[in-house]
Amino acid sequence: MKMKDMVAIVTGSSRGIGKAIAKAYAREGAKVVVAARTEAEGGRLPGTIHKTVEEIEELGGKAIAVRCDVTNEEEVNAMVDKTMQEFGKIDVLFNNAGILFLSNIVETPLRRWNLIMNVNITGPFLCSKAVLPYMMEQRRGSIINMTSIVANSRKPGEVCYAVTKSALERFTLGLAEEVRDYNIAVNALGPGLIKTEAAVLLKFTDDWSGWEKPESVGAPAIFLALQDAKSFTGKVVHAPEFQVSWP
Repeated sequence: MKMKDMVAIVTGSSRGIGKAIAKAYAREGAKVVVAARTEAEGGRLPGTIHKTVEEIEELGGKAIAVRCDVTNEEEVNAMVDKTMQEFGKIDVLFNNAGILFLSNIVETPLRRWNLIMNVNITGPFLCSKAVLPYMMEQRRGSIINMTSIVANSRKPGEVCYAVTKSALERFTLGLAEEVRDYNIAVNALGPGLIKTEAAVLLKFTDDWSGWEKPESVGAPAIFLALQDAKSFTGKVVHAPEFQVSWP
């Protein structure tokens, strides 16, 4: 098992790509903190943190569910405290939690703009800030930020989302240099086209033939989790190119 005895936090892991990554880590022996806001069924999308933990335990893995709004600093700090109390260390943080909002700028309410900025940029900042003291003390760790090919988009209607992912990539590159001397890897991973519950709900396409399952992100996510500053850091990479153009 590649991640035996490692401890990984995966935000936004009640469903979709985050859930697939959490389960992939568990299969490789990691103890997983399943962090997200959804504790009970009944919303527009299926999945809860408890369901993800249940599925990990069915695989023979170890996981705990922690309700966490990544835009709330108190909740983020409480999540990290819970992780340390339960497992005593943090090896990996995967900042997966995010929201997608597509709209022309003139039709975008300020509250929606602020929300996507808070979740997609402030969230990774708060989570990274909270885990870094422990990783720095260990002098090892890996932080992975979920980016998107939309980071470079100029398409009308994608400006808000593109801004957040472009900013997150810059955050990734800068943070990688800040913590390089502590042997902490910081990278950004784009998943490619993934058929998630949200993508289906939002009817992204009528033809899903070129879209991958969330599980396709597992292998590159595992590779990045195993890195440190000496091996692979300060990179923006994409899952469909794994073992083709990188590492």
